[in-house]
Amino acid sequence: PQLINTSCRKLIRPHLEATLIYILLSSISLLTVALNLLVIISISHFKQLHTPTNLLLLSLAVSDFFVGLFMIFRIMIIDGCWLLGDLMCSLWLIISSIIIGSSIGTMVLISVDRYVAICYPLHYFTKIQPKSIQVCVCLCWMFAALYNSLLLKNNLQQPGRYNSCIGECVVDIDYIVNLLDLIVSFLFPITVIIILYIRIFGVAVYQARAMRSHIAVVTTKVIVKKSEMKAARNLGVVVVVFLICVCPYFCFTLTSQNNVYTTSSVTIVIWLFYFNSCLNPLIYAILYPWFRKSIKVIFTLEILKPGSCRTNML
Repeated sequence: PQLINTSCRKLIRPHLEATLIYILLSSISLLTVALNLLVIISISHFKQLHTPTNLLLLSLAVSDFFVGLFMIFRIMIIDGCWLLGDLMCSLWLIISSIIIGSSIGTMVLISVDRYVAICYPLHYFTKIQPKSIQVCVCLCWMFAALYNSLLLKNNLQQPGRYNSCIGECVVDIDYIVNLLDLIVSFLFPITVIIILYIRIFGVAVYQARAMRSHIAVVTTKVIVKKSEMKAARNLGVVVVVFLICVCPYFCFTLTSQNNVYTTSSVTIVIWLFYFNSCLNPLIYAILYPWFRKSIKVIFTLEILKPGSCRTNML
């Protein structure tokens, strides 16, 4: 209430502006949830899509699905007040951090997968197996959960301890811890992704020159299937879009002088970060024929037929 001096101050917006913002952000949230749910159903249901690379896309879709789901809480505090209590605020912050951390970790795994497929093609199917990918994905999510829980444990032990007023939802991180988090969550994974894709690009260019020159390529490191190269290109688009959407947020965090981050402050860099989760399935729809075909099978209800999991999707 505005009459209570200790309560947070609600932002006053023009009615039309507020309505348009709520409609836009709610639409993005629903679209993100729906599209990523289609990716999850497609890869999980159709056995032909149970490849190591697609299992990584499944992990990414799961994290993007929850990002879209949790966007509703971001929309709730767009006017500056959190109404669900301090404990729910702490849980939301921790779970959101775990989801984002697992998404970044999955991007690193995708880059490693493409690096092995392009640079060591003869060893790819022996080194990269579905079971090994499942173990890596589980470890990625477990590490994200453990790391972010330790990082934000003070906020969970004493919910609301850093609030300056009733109805505020903030997280406080020490400067040294914040710097360490930027290295672990941003600088290190982004550096790994960039280095691996530079190497992939180098191998692709070398092979293209060799083919143009009609040189018999006998070195195992440059014997790359056309399908694997195409997959590397498509996933490269996903990675580049991810970097474009994520880098501004972490750069903003790095240059920020304030160690208390108010989750109610809606900035373009934060929403760009969230919007990446909506873009990924749209990229799949454009670049992957199997995703378009699976959408058709789902919407025509052919997926309900016996044996539909064995449908040829490639």
